[in-house]
Amino acid sequence: MLVLAGCRSEPDAPEKEARAEYVGRESCARCHESETELHSSSHHDLAMEEAARETVLGDFSGAKFRYGDVTTTFFERERKFFVETDGPDGNLHEYEIAYTFGVAPLQQYLIPFPGGRYQALSIAWDSRPEDQGGQKWFHLYPGENVDFKDPLHWTKRHQNWNLMCAECHSTALAKNYDVEKNAYDTRWSEVDVSCEACHGPASLHLSWAEKPEGERPSANGLTVHLSDRDGGTWVMNVETGLSKRVPPRSSRVEVETCARCHARRSAQQADYVHGRPLLDTHRPSLLDAPLYYPDGQIEDEVYEYGSFLQSKMYREGVTCKDCHDPHRLQVRGEGNSACAACHLPSKFDSESHHFHRAGGPGSSCVDCHMPTRTYMVVDPRRDHSFRVPRPDLTLATGSPNACDGCHETKKTAKWADEAWKRWYGESADLHYGVALDAGRRGLPGAGAALEKTASDRAIPGIVRATALSMLPTAPTPASSAVLSAGLSDPDPLVRLGAVEGAVALDSGSRHRAVVPLLGDEVRSVRIEAARALSELPRELFTPEQKASLERGVEEYVAAQLANADWPESHMNLGLLHLARGELARAAQSYETALNLDPQFSRAYVNLGDLRRMEGRDADAEALLRRGLEILPDDAELHHALGLTLVRLGRKPESLAELRQAFELRPEEARYGYVFGVALDGEGERARALEVLAETHERHPFDRDVLFALAAFHRESGSIAKARAYARKLVEVSPDDPATLQFLRELEGVPR
Repeated sequence: MLVLAGCRSEPDAPEKEARAEYVGRESCARCHESETELHSSSHHDLAMEEAARETVLGDFSGAKFRYGDVTTTFFERERKFFVETDGPDGNLHEYEIAYTFGVAPLQQYLIPFPGGRYQALSIAWDSRPEDQGGQKWFHLYPGENVDFKDPLHWTKRHQNWNLMCAECHSTALAKNYDVEKNAYDTRWSEVDVSCEACHGPASLHLSWAEKPEGERPSANGLTVHLSDRDGGTWVMNVETGLSKRVPPRSSRVEVETCARCHARRSAQQADYVHGRPLLDTHRPSLLDAPLYYPDGQIEDEVYEYGSFLQSKMYREGVTCKDCHDPHRLQVRGEGNSACAACHLPSKFDSESHHFHRAGGPGSSCVDCHMPTRTYMVVDPRRDHSFRVPRPDLTLATGSPNACDGCHETKKTAKWADEAWKRWYGESADLHYGVALDAGRRGLPGAGAALEKTASDRAIPGIVRATALSMLPTAPTPASSAVLSAGLSDPDPLVRLGAVEGAVALDSGSRHRAVVPLLGDEVRSVRIEAARALSELPRELFTPEQKASLERGVEEYVAAQLANADWPESHMNLGLLHLARGELARAAQSYETALNLDPQFSRAYVNLGDLRRMEGRDADAEALLRRGLEILPDDAELHHALGLTLVRLGRKPESLAELRQAFELRPEEARYGYVFGVALDGEGERARALEVLAETHERHPFDRDVLFALAAFHRESGSIAKARAYARKLVEVSPDDPATLQFLRELEGVPR
């Protein structure tokens, strides 16, 4: 299939030139033999293949694998590969393997399902050598007993290839999802990651190459240029031992091309356009929990881009191909030699630098600066932030450090911190991880720390964007000015974070600050601005601003529909319609989300709240109970049902639901607070104080819990305890006049 991309004309403009089409690797190989040979058998080349004896690595000789109560059998018949395993009904069924997926250190298998779906089997083949523990079947969720009812079961949407994996494992992929039919007609130009996946459709370049040399125009027809265009070279500074790029890099096209797949991100449009800025086509995740640790190290499966943006290497102009062969994909050189290209070995590859025996553990650059985290049971991946190990941050924030990674069975972070200080001295800088951790936990001073981080342009843009996005959780009087500065930052990722954080502004300030970003040059920023402004009263907008807002809303809707197979996209559309007062359309979007995934608890909660707004609490109760039949242990559903029953006047029943939510998720401060207040409302103050005290112990800086404890103790006559909690509340919210007045009243200070 030919998928069109590349040059785009305005709708009413005449066609100026042919649009580039995909031509396939055979056409490229005619002139690029060496690159084709390097690419052959690379992980890109083997990203996805038709199942055949040449491509299937697993044991299909009748091998059996037991997981929970299910015994799965792998076998071959008539040169085809099959698996007998539990299907969506929990019973054993026979399925044919259609495609292999990946090659090392594991290989998964794709099975065709109705509606054009391909599901990735959760039992994978460990393709590592036997002496490394491989050559066996294993389950991707060991010890969890994921059965057919579980959202992570291989037949459910989280294991759906079309939804989760397809864009990055094939070339020129068109998902072709039909939301009305809830079905796919997914196509590609090549089944694996081939030349044009990175270089773009090559028909115009091919036409250029076929012309005699003397007749070729200066433009070679490439859709995207990944080679260096500024003639840069790396020059070693012998005194510092570091190389510097001369001139500074002028383009990030290569990194952003790789980031399309090597980032945790969501697509912003259905058709990918090669060469466009990443934030035009995709929206990368910020350093949010649980994706990243507080200091920015990788935690969940986030790939490389978010880490690399934090690195000094990225800031200095290093790109992916400086370290990796872009076709073979292997690291350039062996051991420390890859790093030695820019880091003088006599200065850095020495015991005086790393304080470990040469050639032993800890002497390799990547041991300390690129620690690994294992995903999918057997796949260790390196953090690409190239950070200096900071055991002090482990002590302060709980983030891991490379020292503990090697010495975890013998030593502690405190030991590592003491060793670090002996070798290198005290760390001079206050790491941004401390500020992000404070924001996550609501620590005293979090707002000021986040503002300082967001305002420091020496700090990586992705960090500043994250800090700006967190400001609504800890606003201060200075937040408005910091957010306003972020909204005009030259880095589009910072602007995006600032728009997210703009919900901390009052309506008038948000309108004045965010409206200009409706015309931002970057798509992700424009549509986030439209989303943020959709909540504001229409009378704030001039006719011209309303027109700009509507264009932004159209782009936002298009971005959600590009991901229409995600229930979350319909949730987002529901929230948009709700903000615009379109209740019927909001309800329809929530219903669509539930149709796509009946286990999507947030859709039940939001639709139930919409029924509340319509005065239909009885319908909300029925809806929430429907959800609990499917998800009996979902704390959010129990909590929402408890609040609904309060409004229906059935308080004993509501207490039982609120208790259930609290017991299921005691780590959620809101559930403890609401349950405690509800108990007090029913005359159970002693029990209420117990619940609130227990919640406070887990969440010592939660403002609502502190206020409730202070207020209830005051009403009970325990003034000393009330004062103690009020003082803690002031520590958390020193700029809140109401909090200060409350403490003054408790301490007997006249108004």
